[in-house]
Amino acid sequence: MAAYLQWRRFVFFDRETVKEPSGPDGAGAKPFALPPGIAVCDSGRGNLVFGDILCRAWRCQIWFLPRSLQLSSFQAYKLRVTHLYQLKQHSILVSVGEDEEGINPLVKVWNLEKRDGGNPLCTRIFPAIPGNKPTVVSCLTVHENLNFMAIGFADGSVVLTKGDITRDRHSKTQILHEGSYPVTGLAFRQSGKTTHLFVVTTENIQSYMLSVKDYPHLELDTHGCGLRCSSLSDPSQDLQFIVAGNECVYLYQPDERGPCFAFEGQKLIVHWYRGYLIIVSKDRKTSPKSEFAGNEAQNSDKQVLNIYDLCNKFIAYSSIFDDIVDVLAEWGSLYVLTRDGKIHVLQEKDTQTKLEACKSMLFRKNLFEMAINLAKSHHLDSDGLSEIFRQYGDHLYNKGNHDGAIQQYIRTIGKLEPSYVIRKFLDAQRIHNLTAYLQMLHLQSLANADHTTLLLNCYTKLKDSSKLEEFIKTSESEVHFDVETAIKVLRQAGYYSHAVYLAEKHEHHEWYLKIQLEDIKNYQEALHYIGKLPFEQAESNMKRYGKILMHHVPNETTELLKILCTDYRPSGGNEGPGMLEGKKANSEEFIPVFANNSRELKTFLEHMTEVQPDSPQGVYDTLLELRLQNWAHEQDEQIKEKLHNEAFTLLKSGRFKTVFDKALVLCQMHNFKDGVLYLYEQGKLFQQIMHYHMQNEQYKKVIKVCELYGDQEACLWEQALGYFARKEENCKEYIAAVLKHIENKNLMPPLLVVQTLAHNSTATLSVIKDYLVNKLQKQSRQIEQDEQTIQKYREETTRIRLEIEELKASPKIFQKTKCSICTSALELPSVHFLCGHSFHQHCFESYSESDSECPTCMPENRKVMDMIRAQEQKRDLHDQFQHQLKCSNDGFSVVADYFGRGVFNKLTLITDLPSGKTATTTIEAGLQRELLIHTKRST
Repeated sequence: MAAYLQWRRFVFFDRETVKEPSGPDGAGAKPFALPPGIAVCDSGRGNLVFGDILCRAWRCQIWFLPRSLQLSSFQAYKLRVTHLYQLKQHSILVSVGEDEEGINPLVKVWNLEKRDGGNPLCTRIFPAIPGNKPTVVSCLTVHENLNFMAIGFADGSVVLTKGDITRDRHSKTQILHEGSYPVTGLAFRQSGKTTHLFVVTTENIQSYMLSVKDYPHLELDTHGCGLRCSSLSDPSQDLQFIVAGNECVYLYQPDERGPCFAFEGQKLIVHWYRGYLIIVSKDRKTSPKSEFAGNEAQNSDKQVLNIYDLCNKFIAYSSIFDDIVDVLAEWGSLYVLTRDGKIHVLQEKDTQTKLEACKSMLFRKNLFEMAINLAKSHHLDSDGLSEIFRQYGDHLYNKGNHDGAIQQYIRTIGKLEPSYVIRKFLDAQRIHNLTAYLQMLHLQSLANADHTTLLLNCYTKLKDSSKLEEFIKTSESEVHFDVETAIKVLRQAGYYSHAVYLAEKHEHHEWYLKIQLEDIKNYQEALHYIGKLPFEQAESNMKRYGKILMHHVPNETTELLKILCTDYRPSGGNEGPGMLEGKKANSEEFIPVFANNSRELKTFLEHMTEVQPDSPQGVYDTLLELRLQNWAHEQDEQIKEKLHNEAFTLLKSGRFKTVFDKALVLCQMHNFKDGVLYLYEQGKLFQQIMHYHMQNEQYKKVIKVCELYGDQEACLWEQALGYFARKEENCKEYIAAVLKHIENKNLMPPLLVVQTLAHNSTATLSVIKDYLVNKLQKQSRQIEQDEQTIQKYREETTRIRLEIEELKASPKIFQKTKCSICTSALELPSVHFLCGHSFHQHCFESYSESDSECPTCMPENRKVMDMIRAQEQKRDLHDQFQHQLKCSNDGFSVVADYFGRGVFNKLTLITDLPSGKTATTTIEAGLQRELLIHTKRST
């Protein structure tokens, strides 16, 4: 039971007297006055509705007062109007009154939207008596759905009309309740599809369920109330039925009694308005001097109107009136009708004004709970509520109630800057409170990375592993926090398992691997985790952590790299079911991972070359280097031979054509002779092959190289001669073999041979005796041949000159009888040349390219002319070359220029003479031989 005397009093309403509209002269308006005799009233649909009891002048009118105060009326009954009920959702007015003397009340239903002769249309009239017993109507109520109407009588009976109350045909009337005590109040309660009717008499309270057949009822209490002392609350009080007795006010549910409030005094009127309980009671004693009662004592016949806030337990307004007829609610205000015809309006203040008026007093007296409830009930915005919570929290904090303070600060989350609260609770003794606040901050998804760091530090300082685990395992939909920050804090605090859980759950792969490898040292698990990642992430993490994993788990790491570089599919199926084709990484990029694991590297590289023959060149280069290293360091002869074969087989695979130099360097570094010679041969580096044998003093192989490749590179024999000439040991056998080949191929002038062998002290004259004798004999034979040729040329020249003279001085007789082209007998016309050839004219014209040249002799003549021109040009080039060489500062560039132009190229001519040629052909052949001899001598 709530004690009335302990409730705070406020003035949340402004009281004014309704005045008539101002006249055109602007004079002060008089108080508005209703017609005399008003006994009943109600409100709704934008009107205050009044009914009078008896007045011969006005003839029992029902009055309507709109907001404009333009009063209107119509006659509803002939004698009196006793009850009015205006529906709030429909323009329907239900009235009870009398048209004749005696106890014969009539119920009339009016449709205010329709008119009948200027008056509202009366849609239904029926007598209001329970059966045949005449009795007085005590109360009336109508359901807003127009399907129920209940009338209470003074004899204790209740008549229920079910159906359309506006029509006789569609409704049914029956006696719902009979009793011995007058019915003083009725109220319908609608909850979903369930309808209840509360019935209160002077001695008891009952509840009827109208949505069930037979209307079961339940007695709620054994005491009642007077007329107009009951009402139905709004949903803020769960539609409870309010009954005001002289000592207490009781609230009822359809099936039980609820709370009660000790409001003493004789109750006259009870209403419910916007969450407020309005009670009009008699003032039996003089009111004390207060801000509500004025300065003068009030008489005992005055009536007190109190407005209670039952939720927040305070009095929102209290005032004294003279003889209140009723209290009506319309247009957002309360209207108090007094017996003298005046209307007083109670206008509720706006929320901000009310709060400002009461906050200072509540805060001063530390009544923060009341202030909070008041703000909530008046729907104060979140900013205003947050400020009250903050002040309440500050108050509790200053009193040392840190637990209570943090609860208030939690209610400010989202409005108050978190740092304001955090600074207050940074002390180690208050870490529990700070933890609670930070938890709630995360639950509302308002925490930043610093808040996450602080909360996790709180957990670790408190050693509260259960809370920590609960926090990190909470679903993302419930708690939002910076995962990376949380992982860092947990790792720093040594909670590695929690950090790993977070990293795996939120797919922070780098952090997961970093903790597993650097802190927990669980290399197997880290490797297994990488194998479950998508291809791109698995590849990047193997590049980053491959060396560490290779050092600790080499075999498993090698196997994973084989899969990653051939046909990778995540072991956990992270790339989805659509990933049918595996991906593969570049195997060359993972070679550095095997820096200190040559055995695993060899296994990996050999696997890649077998599975993927098109592996990058770096794979083959590294494998070659690795095999050469193993071969070079191996001591066992059998194993060494096997390694030799493996390395040589790899060289011969044809994978090193594009990196010839690199492979050659590797073979040279490891002194792999067979590989070096093979590569020299593949690169046609014949001089390097010979130099290699020279360095190793392998004389027979030097000769063999010259024999194999001397035709492709003739200078090999010259270099071999120079090599043997520099040897101080006895190399006569090899020098003789070289000299024999030089002699056969005429590769060097004899003088140069002698000069070369002059440096060798062991090479005596007997070594080159045979060579020199043979060379001199050949030259002697050549000289004899040349002299014979010269003599022949001289004779030919003499003969030709004689022929020329003879042709000039004597006639030429043409005795040819056959054509030189078709070999047929000559016929006129024919063509004859001085060279002795004759042709049919048609044969000559068909085959001749020029009219002045013999078709038969023309090819040989042209060759001779070309040779003559070439000699002339070469003679000119020789002179020009000598001149430029003498005048130039850089003789080498001149020689290089002419060399590039092919001036020094050897001229090879065909000197064999075809049979049956003329003297001219013989001369030409002689010139060719002379040119050939001259060229050879010059070289």
